Amino acid sequence: MKRPMTSLGAIILCGGGSRRMGRDKALLDWDGRRAVDRVADLARTAGADALITAGADLGLPWVPDDEAGAGPVGGVLAGARALGTARLLVLAVDAPTVTAEDLAPLLASGGFYEGLPVPMVVEAAALPADAEAGWPLRRLVERAGLTALPVPEGALARLRGANTPEELEALSRR
Repeated sequence: MKRPMTSLGAIILCGGGSRRMGRDKALLDWDGRRAVDRVADLARTAGADALITAGADLGLPWVPDDEAGAGPVGGVLAGARALGTARLLVLAVDAPTVTAEDLAPLLASGGFYEGLPVPMVVEAAALPADAEAGWPLRRLVERAGLTALPVPEGALARLRGANTPEELEALSRR
């Protein structure tokens, strides 16, 4: 069932296997809160009228990936269909320290940061009709015609997030 059209919907990508981390990144504790909850709050702060997690049922509205294990594009596509919003804010659950200020340039103009396909802001209508699960995110970004913005000063570690225990420790200290 599609939700009514709203201006901005957020998709939180949660479907990865967390192999390098060794445990589910969405459930990692960040100052007493699950990573997924911090990212959901960020999406709301950024103005998302609706949000969905893609790939895992974590107690929030969710949708399964189009194809399990086929990468994040399936989550983006499934989330876009489920949300039915005009614009999409795509966030990674493994980057729970991203700030609203980090997202402001993306929200103002759309696009993504150089070298980092997420976070991204994309018009739903710009998603390629032939996009499919298994595509690299970079292909989706390119085919959607998104603009690469420079990474804000000091934001790179927050935007990259934590994919390994070592990255988790380093990001937690910041």
